[in-house]
Parts: sequence; structure tokens; C-alpha cells
Amino acid sequence: MNRRLVSLVGAILAVLIIAASCSPDERRTAAPSPTSATDPSRSPTTVELTVYGAASLRDALGAIMTAYEARAPGITLTIATDSSATLRAQIEQGAPADLFLSADQGSPQTLVEAGLADGDAVDFATNALTIVVPSGNPAGIAGAEDLATPGVKIVAAGDDVPISGYARDVVARLAALDGFPADFAAAYAANVVSREENVRAVLAKVELGEADAAIVYVTDARSSELARAIAIPPQANVAPVYAGVVVKTSSHGAEAHALLDWLAGPAGAAILATVGFGSPP
Repeated sequence: MNRRLVSLVGAILAVLIIAASCSPDERRTAAPSPTSATDPSRSPTTVELTVYGAASLRDALGAIMTAYEARAPGITLTIATDSSATLRAQIEQGAPADLFLSADQGSPQTLVEAGLADGDAVDFATNALTIVVPSGNPAGIAGAEDLATPGVKIVAAGDDVPISGYARDVVARLAALDGFPADFAAAYAANVVSREENVRAVLAKVELGEADAAIVYVTDARSSELARAIAIPPQANVAPVYAGVVVKTSSHGAEAHALLDWLAGPAGAAILATVGFGSPP
């Protein structure tokens, strides 16, 4: 055997001896797995909360999502908006929501009484109502009394949508005021030409000029550049209270409760105020 071959055999034997002397744990440490902390593909666990919110909260929820995700790293919000009645029905049918934010107190309380909520409902905001007309106001509506003028096309929401209940209260109060005709409520009802699925759809009809007027939330009117608000007499207006509840089937109940508490507190109130909501009683 020549000298070069002897050297090569010796080197191979040395490597085998060193490898044999290492324990299994030492070999694992020497070759890190792809899931070790040094792997750049690993990221902290993210909790995704699905929030069902009333249509009138659409603009506010965008700002709330931005603010809350910034203050709570690891939390992401997915927002779905529609009529509170529709969202409540979806939750009753098993929709995977974590938090339900309603334009009334009744819908959350219904879930509480049905055993579908984790804890009590929490009030977090108030609103008010106003009349909206297209920017050009083709029907020449000057005040609430004009809603009873024959031929005025009014658009409203479905009977089970919270805005409809509030509007009925307002119309009944208007009918009792001096200067309003005795048949004001009946004349208003006769002028309703369509009913939409939620208050934002009502507002859209007015913005498109497909209706002469509608009663919506003050916050909806503030969000529109294509509709003009006409005030309702203060003595006939109402103050809807918005309430939220954590859904019992939520996989992230603690995080959903934390979000609801934050929304009902000073930080949430400050954001809601920027789009016209008031604090709860």
C-alpha cells in the first residue's frame, strides 16, 4: 500500500470515530430542524376574530379594525356587515362569528336568551335619526311634514330591520306634533315605494335618485356625499342604543370579550365619535 493510500484510509477512519462518539442529541443539535427558531418562515400565532356588525357601523368598523389591530399584535379582524336582524339569524343558524355588534339591544338580547351568547350584551354606542334626500332634492322636501305629501317616493327597510322600528317610532311622534296632519302616519306609509335589506341599501336608493326621501341614521347621512340631511324635530327623534355580544360558539372568547370591552370603553367611544356615534347611556 503506498503512502498516499495509507493517509486517505487514516482520514476516513478518523471521521468514523468522531461520528460514532457523538450522541443522538448532539447530532440533532448539529443539524437544526426546519422548525427551529432560526427558521425565517415561522411567525407568531395569529388570532382571527370574525365580527358581524350592523350595516350602519360599516365606516366605523373600518377605523376600529385599524386601531385595534395596531394595539393588539397577533389579532386580525374580519368584518361582515348587514342588517342586524339578518346577522342575528345567521348566528342562530350556526354562522362562525366571534362577536356580534347590533344596531339595537333586542337582537343581542335574543341571542342571550336563546343560550347562544357568552355572557351578557354590552351597550357600546348611541345614534339618532334624520331624513335624507338626493342632493338636488327634486321633490322639494323642506321638513318632516313633507314626507306625507302625496306622490313623494319614500324608501324604507324591511320590517325586522332595526331602522324600521326606529322610523316607526319617529313617525308616530311626528304625527302627534302640532302642525302635522292627523293622518300623517298613514300618508307616510302610503308613500313607501320599496323596502330594502338594510339601512345602507336604503341610503343608496336615495343617493341614486331612485327615491325622494328616507329616514336613516345620522351617521349614514354624514357618510354620504350624494345625499342631503334634513333634521327631524328633536322632540320626535329617538336615540337608538347599539349593543354587542360574544357568540357562544366562538373559539376565541377571551379575545372577543377583550375587543368588546375596548369598544365599549373610552378608546372605542373616541373612534365611534369621529363618525357621529354617541356614548351609551
